[in-house]
Amino acid sequence: MMPSRKLRAAARPRKGFSELRWSPKLRRFVGTARVASLGTADRAACPHVVPICFVLSGNTIYSALDSKPKRLAARNLRRLRNIIENSQVAVLVHRYTEDWEQLAYVLVRGHASLAGAGEAQRAIRLLRRKYSQYRKMPLTGRPIIKILLTSAYAWGAF
Repeated sequence: MMPSRKLRAAARPRKGFSELRWSPKLRRFVGTARVASLGTADRAACPHVVPICFVLSGNTIYSALDSKPKRLAARNLRRLRNIIENSQVAVLVHRYTEDWEQLAYVLVRGHASLAGAGEAQRAIRLLRRKYSQYRKMPLTGRPIIKILLTSAYAWGAF
């Protein structure tokens, strides 16, 4: 049996966007995912989507602009330029399998910025705990994207 196609609100913000509440099952689904897609848009609403490694901490997602090869310097990447112009972003975490009864995704939306130095160091520790590749990679001084989550929508088999 296919999961309901109806999109449902998995979490609703209360007073402020930092007070997102969602089920432990959805939090685990997002928190244990190894990769997600980050969607940004410039001030003209032109979309840009890239895969990211990330860590979920409370109601915040962190993602490093690491030293994997890129065409431009980290601070010139479109995702950062877009965040400066338009802080509203979306992160999609999904599970695909040939057994379509097990398909699932969580779409979270939030406001992105660059983490300050102290927060960036904490984020780096969390990222290194999740991804062994980051333990050998220089991340200090590189931009760390911080996304304060405002809403989450889920679909599928959880």
